[in-house]
Amino acid sequence: MRIATTTLLTDETITPVRLARELEERGFAGLYLGEHTHIPVERTTPYPAGGELPREYGRTLDPFVALAQAAAVTDRLGLATGITLIAQHDPIDLAKQVATLDHLSGGRFTLGLGFGWNKEEAADHGVEWTSRRALGWDRLALMRALWAPEPTPYDGEFVSVRPSEAHPKPANGAPRTLVGGAPGPKLFARIAEQADGWLPIGGRGLDGSVAALRKAWESAGRSPEALHVVPYAVHPSPEKLTRYADLGVSEVVVQLPTGDEAAVLGALDEYAQYV
Repeated sequence: MRIATTTLLTDETITPVRLARELEERGFAGLYLGEHTHIPVERTTPYPAGGELPREYGRTLDPFVALAQAAAVTDRLGLATGITLIAQHDPIDLAKQVATLDHLSGGRFTLGLGFGWNKEEAADHGVEWTSRRALGWDRLALMRALWAPEPTPYDGEFVSVRPSEAHPKPANGAPRTLVGGAPGPKLFARIAEQADGWLPIGGRGLDGSVAALRKAWESAGRSPEALHVVPYAVHPSPEKLTRYADLGVSEVVVQLPTGDEAAVLGALDEYAQYV
């Protein structure tokens, strides 16, 4: 099983360069970075985990810039967003960022997508909250049109692009794309249609959900071997990893603390037993 990691990097934490080097030297499979463009001070959206919103949410580094630094100092480490808030991005710009990072890293990039929880943050991006998922899927479809080998138009509900030269292309045609979200038939049908797998946060209660996703996947005519289920932000234990392996999971993303070098490297020492 491949053991990747995730954390929120900020201007006060371990640097992307130091973390990436330590991960590759220790044999970890990848680094997933989340994003928040900004956190409005006056907000009514509660923090999903409960309590006060941690300080680091308003200080996150841009994940694409941070992952580019990580790519430059490693050769094998997987690079991923966990997650990109796709509804808050211009899809033409985002397609270029993704393709460039994947191209320069030799195909090591995974695009982890999600639809967000902070209504005020999304509103500042002009996102209508109730339609953010439909908007996100529409933008992903446009991005795939720009990654196509030949100039390909796209005309969707929210976005469109005319046939265009758009280079570089992702190294393998398109990056592996994983989508986060609560389990359900709508999400699973969309994943089967447009993505490569699911990024369930915490990895709890997967047994029935994985079976439902596989059913939707195979109903869409997708190869069973091509489905990726990657439990995300997991606090690992031997029992958890054994259960995931029994479900056919081959990659797990473990949660690192947000902190300085001592805190993060200490967690890596603890997790080294699973690598």
